[in-house]
Amino acid sequence: MARGEWVDPERAKIELKKYATHWIVQRPRLSPATVALYQWLLRKHILPTLGGVTLGCLSAALIRKWRADLLAAGVSESVAAKCYRLLRAILNTAVHEDGLLTRNPCRVPGAGKERAQKRPVLTVAQVFAIADRMPPRFRVLVLLAAFCSLRWGEVSALRRCDLTDDASALTVTQTLVRVPGISGFVVGPPKSAAGMRTVPIPQAIRADILEHLALYADSDREAWLFTGERSGNPLAKSNFNQRTEWTKAMANLGLNGVHFHDLRHAGNTWASKTPGTSTKDLMARMGHDDLRAALIYQHDTSEVGERVAQQLSDLIHDHRASSSDVNDEDDDGPAGSLVPAT
Repeated sequence: MARGEWVDPERAKIELKKYATHWIVQRPRLSPATVALYQWLLRKHILPTLGGVTLGCLSAALIRKWRADLLAAGVSESVAAKCYRLLRAILNTAVHEDGLLTRNPCRVPGAGKERAQKRPVLTVAQVFAIADRMPPRFRVLVLLAAFCSLRWGEVSALRRCDLTDDASALTVTQTLVRVPGISGFVVGPPKSAAGMRTVPIPQAIRADILEHLALYADSDREAWLFTGERSGNPLAKSNFNQRTEWTKAMANLGLNGVHFHDLRHAGNTWASKTPGTSTKDLMARMGHDDLRAALIYQHDTSEVGERVAQQLSDLIHDHRASSSDVNDEDDDGPAGSLVPAT
């Protein structure tokens, strides 16, 4: 007690269900999609077993058994890791902010780590082949996702006011998500603080963007860049997949298993190979939350960002130059082999 290390055990007699519910509500900066994910993880995998246990009775042995039971029941390692990280974060608050526990009982080594599946790295030629297989109003959506390293929620939330007049740069200010139980779209902040960023656009695709604006986007500054053909509403990912028959298009191109997010993965990979680009510069372009404090005020028109955009432009010019020399290629043939991710 003299050292201030003693915790009144009466304070830890709150059930995990009640504490976890308040924990989510008291974090206003969480995006709607994150709130929905946390609530689902709690409801599906955490609270059925641990919800009625008081914080003070949660032990390392109990949590270790809970996790083992999840895996034994067929829950994937990825979902189990997400559940564990959420529980650990909740109990960290109980330890460090609320003083309800002296130590976090989540002490299972490696339980919060996910083994990310290796994704294919598309070539520039393959990205343009994909873009050309899309309905014309969605062609630029594919190009922006790849050459500006945008997530689906970011590219689908773009408005005219998010682009400069000459299409030299775009600013990510929001994201669109669908939340279970809520009809329509929810506009929320980017995935992280670093996600609020300005991205220089490669010069080689600026004409494509300006043409898209002229043909498919309303003239209002707040108008969405990408909408359904008839509704004029923001584009839902499920509707995009159905409208473009993404899976069928990838199969026809010899790119079975390629997801929309692989466009961003390809752009990140290309940018990382730009000479002289530091990790900090890459995090700024990609919108990663690593080094977040140093990246929040990243300058909108940094020299590095322009250099990355120019490097991507050079790749596009090389692709177009080589494509113009090959006129007898089958339109329905494969777009080329995938380069394995390293």
